[in-house]
Amino acid sequence: MKRVLILMAMLAVAAAAADIAGTWKATAKTPNGPMERTFVFKVDGNRLTGAVSGLVGGKSTIIDGKVDGDNLSFNIAIVMTDTNGEMRLAAQTFKGKVSGADLHLTSERAGGRGGQSIEWTGKKVR
Repeated sequence: MKRVLILMAMLAVAAAAADIAGTWKATAKTPNGPMERTFVFKVDGNRLTGAVSGLVGGKSTIIDGKVDGDNLSFNIAIVMTDTNGEMRLAAQTFKGKVSGADLHLTSERAGGRGGQSIEWTGKKVR
């Protein structure tokens, strides 16, 4: 009986975890107007992988991604061309939460904008 209760408790915890895997469309309001991104998340245990598209440089791969229940965090690297035509790499960190079909993320880009954060809201599309 004790084993059955433990198994039921483990299943309940697994069922309560957010369904993060899939495609999400998100928007952020910025001083330069709205920005849109598509996040494709793949989950393996507590490891988060995938890609982010809609960036100036096209698509970026998710690195160092983690899932903890309905919380997620990950980084991306963006290759940008500055005004002199030189390529440079910018890192962006995302942290947030999934609640049902709703996604809420905060992103921060190292350097350049002094660590300014951007709030993203999105919906799961598949």
